Amino acid sequence: MIPTKSLLRTERLLQFHQSQFRCLHLHHFLKPPDLKLFFERQISYDGIEILPVVHKPEGPHLEKVLEQLLAAEGDLPPCQVINSSLSGEYIRRLLDSGRYDRDAAKLPGLDFIFIRYGLNDRARREEFSENFTKDFHEFLARLKEDHPNALLVPMTVIPFANEEASKEINDLVRQVAKKENLEVFDIYPRYADELKKGFNMLNYRRYPLEQIAKQYHELVKPFVKGPSVEIMSNELAPILGHLEGWYADRHPNLAGYNVIADETAKYLSKRLREIKDE
Repeated sequence: MIPTKSLLRTERLLQFHQSQFRCLHLHHFLKPPDLKLFFERQISYDGIEILPVVHKPEGPHLEKVLEQLLAAEGDLPPCQVINSSLSGEYIRRLLDSGRYDRDAAKLPGLDFIFIRYGLNDRARREEFSENFTKDFHEFLARLKEDHPNALLVPMTVIPFANEEASKEINDLVRQVAKKENLEVFDIYPRYADELKKGFNMLNYRRYPLEQIAKQYHELVKPFVKGPSVEIMSNELAPILGHLEGWYADRHPNLAGYNVIADETAKYLSKRLREIKDE
């Protein structure tokens, strides 16, 4: 439910990144009051979601870019984006670990909740095709109970594994959404189109340092994190791009997350204008 009256209120900006928690209080007039969005995004391997933050802590990152894109439209209500993520997360663990209860169940005043799961579920959940849909329905039931006024938005996964695996996951997401009478936000085609402009443009490089010749260790020293070399862009591709597996990690870099933010802003802009015209 999106409120339409003006009022003086405290806006709470929350951002979750693994164990990191930041809270900022701002006092101002809102006309109309801010729209609250909860973007529950699934990240595929341990530690992945914090790498863009580690390498560019000043951002802007997904949640801030999305807020800025929506504000740039000019005719939409101010929006607050809350981003929750945990490395390696999948729905069953989200529920059983208590993270959902701790981080999301009691968040007040959410209007939209975006849910993107499936990649880790496929890798880690036994009997995936059967249990993923059960887990998803259970998760949606909890969200409906805890956030009855929020619009739930299941999302397809981005291209990551092979097309067959992606199709399997996305077909199951659509199956769940159909039974729940929910609209699917299909992020897959836009991300796939962007990859056609440069297949390795949207992913970062994470490569074992021990597999890089010692003569290059001084060169890569600024990018060493533990046992790996981690680079958000293609700046070392002319020198090290020939190494087998240099482009193997398909997790999004900042450009990849900006694709997600831009497509989400387009989706939300349309939905918000539809609601405003009702």
